[in-house]
Amino acid sequence: MKHRIALAAMAAALTLAFVPVHAAPAAEQVPAASAPAAKQQFNTLADDYYNALARYEPVNATQNGDNRFDDQLGMSIAPAVRAKQFALYRAYLKRLRAIARAQLDRRDRIHYDVLAYELKTALSFEPFPEHLLPLNQMDSMPVTLANFAGGDASQPIGTVKEYEAYLSRLSQLPAWIDQAIANMREGMAKHVVLPKALVESALPQFKKLPSATPEASIYYTAINKLPATFTDADKQRLAAAYKDAITKLNPALERLAQFVEQDYLPAARSSSGWSALPQGKAWYQAAVASSTTTTMKPEQIHAIGLREVARIQQQFAVLGPKLGYNGPAAGLPVWVSEQPKFYPFKTEDEVQAVYRKLNDVLDTKLPAMFTLVPKAKLDLRLEPELSRATAADHYTAPAGDGSRPGVFWSVVNDPAKYGSTGMNTLFLHEGKPGHHFHIALTQELDQPLFRKYGGNNAFTEGWALYAETLGKEMGLFDDPAQYFGHLNDELLRATRLVVDTGLHAKGWTREQTIKYMRDTLGYDAVAKSETERYMAWPGQALGYKIGSLKIVELRQRAQQALGDKFSLPKFHEIVLGDGTVPLSLLETKVDRWIAESK
Repeated sequence: MKHRIALAAMAAALTLAFVPVHAAPAAEQVPAASAPAAKQQFNTLADDYYNALARYEPVNATQNGDNRFDDQLGMSIAPAVRAKQFALYRAYLKRLRAIARAQLDRRDRIHYDVLAYELKTALSFEPFPEHLLPLNQMDSMPVTLANFAGGDASQPIGTVKEYEAYLSRLSQLPAWIDQAIANMREGMAKHVVLPKALVESALPQFKKLPSATPEASIYYTAINKLPATFTDADKQRLAAAYKDAITKLNPALERLAQFVEQDYLPAARSSSGWSALPQGKAWYQAAVASSTTTTMKPEQIHAIGLREVARIQQQFAVLGPKLGYNGPAAGLPVWVSEQPKFYPFKTEDEVQAVYRKLNDVLDTKLPAMFTLVPKAKLDLRLEPELSRATAADHYTAPAGDGSRPGVFWSVVNDPAKYGSTGMNTLFLHEGKPGHHFHIALTQELDQPLFRKYGGNNAFTEGWALYAETLGKEMGLFDDPAQYFGHLNDELLRATRLVVDTGLHAKGWTREQTIKYMRDTLGYDAVAKSETERYMAWPGQALGYKIGSLKIVELRQRAQQALGDKFSLPKFHEIVLGDGTVPLSLLETKVDRWIAESK
């Protein structure tokens, strides 16, 4: 009963304004099967759309689990390529509107509505010169390929064909780098540049990438572990080809590091938010709409964030004494961050052992909550050293063909500074039943490829944040320290609503944001990296809390409407069973289920 009350309190926190999509009311008659002509038209369009998208951003396809284009790098940052892609989006939207939606069955109508939403969202960014900001400390093609180099990440490197695919990408990277430099020079002329702090954070990454010899390069990593099953001829050929490619790549890497340090850094801007850019206010609003799948304004989201921060801090007042803290509620995170007992680790292996044990515990508890689960396994790994300093703990999708599991990556820079209080809630979010149960399952559903490998931030991150709340029902937060970790992570997501909109819509500075995060969350070094993440990815951090609040609201609505007929496994099946959808479409699905269950 307590948990239902908590859900009700969270659900009451806001009413969302949604981006309208086609949403069939509960009473609408939907064909049992799609008319053959309409279905064929749609399937052809869906395939054309996804394949164009995957070829436009093949590295994204790789990261989403589609390895068909692992030999392609893509040149989406080239102005001519970008213009061609937007022309394709307009053509696909015209084709979609020519399809008789009324002749499609329920599942195909969902695919139709999601495609309509995706195309309109993609086109909303056409006026804004995103290509002039081709890299930052969070996301750059050279670093992404470096993290792929060992074959342990999204791009598999284990067969001769896979070695050749990665080699092909390396050979395309110098041209990408030169295009990125040209774009950034144009950005300097048009005052579309990164904040200085982000350039300073990214520069050390770029300086590490050039190597004195090809054999010393991080991009040569896979050659150092060539499978014994390869023939001697293949081993010699691949080693020689990698050396040649890296010899040609090194000068481009040096050009990039030199350009960023000598030319771009002095031209970087002193402002922090997107609103300081040309068309920045409208650009940020497009990012907000994309991230939340709503029509909410930054001011609304900012107010929701402040209310949520206050609500969670009220819970700290109750929890503090159980941890031995009797000061002001808002000071609990800072106090916890200063207690040595919450930093018990000496080695990376000790951190990993806790996650492995938690994984085993969840295997015994989740069957009571889920009947719809992915077949793909979840692996637990440490973040590669190159990106560890700027990365956060995260999840990567399994391969679509089942050849690679989903992976929870823990980022352990210094084990002695890795806090134990947030580990349960973090694993529920990034591992299972959070991202793994959603993303891996989505790939296994019988859906068009754009649904399997696409998605939106509000559903994806909203589901993962909702998944954290299930820890209370499973007894994972009975330990007050772990419950604090849960509340503090929820506080982070509420704080993000405040600082993301503060930075990009209200003129907050980087320093002001770091101070707010330190004061609110007790963060030290992380406050800097988190703030700079929001500066680099405007709007991305908003989807978590907005999506979670909507899922919580829908669960509470179903519980109240169905009473004893409410089934939590069935609710989770309704939420996850059609893959990723905009929040308004999710609400329609749940309302239909409630009506049918009555």
